[in-house]
Amino acid sequence: MTETPAAAPTPLHWKLVVDSADPHAQADFWAAALHYTVEDNSALVRRLLEAGVVPAEGTVDFHGRPAFRDLIAVRHPDDPYDEGSGTGLGRRLLFQRVPEAKTVKNRLHLDLHPGAERRDEEVERLEGLGAGVLRRVREQGGEWVVMADPEGNEFCVQ
Repeated sequence: MTETPAAAPTPLHWKLVVDSADPHAQADFWAAALHYTVEDNSALVRRLLEAGVVPAEGTVDFHGRPAFRDLIAVRHPDDPYDEGSGTGLGRRLLFQRVPEAKTVKNRLHLDLHPGAERRDEEVERLEGLGAGVLRRVREQGGEWVVMADPEGNEFCVQ
């Protein structure tokens, strides 16, 4: 008797969630940093407001459109998204409001890869967006710049 091979499991859809004091400012920074698109969930927010599911105080005006007060995401501009909700279906970062400030080093961080020939130019561009340089690293295995976003979350530019 021949066994039928098991079907490969479907990969899970995921997003990286980042705690923040000001999710909308973080979304603007990271959208600019990564050349991503801030998600426009205004159609969904309007539907939920009209249905009474979300109270008005649970929303804010963000770039002239209604948005959720405590969360907003950025997505890769080439990835699919749900047109009814504006929610990305691919590579995403979701910023959610939390009451406490960042107090320790991240356990997870992003590495940006502009290439060695563009590293300094990219670091300068990111500083212009509000990031800060924490240190420059030169090791046998490579060279990179450790930076912090406007809320202090570390990331690297390689």
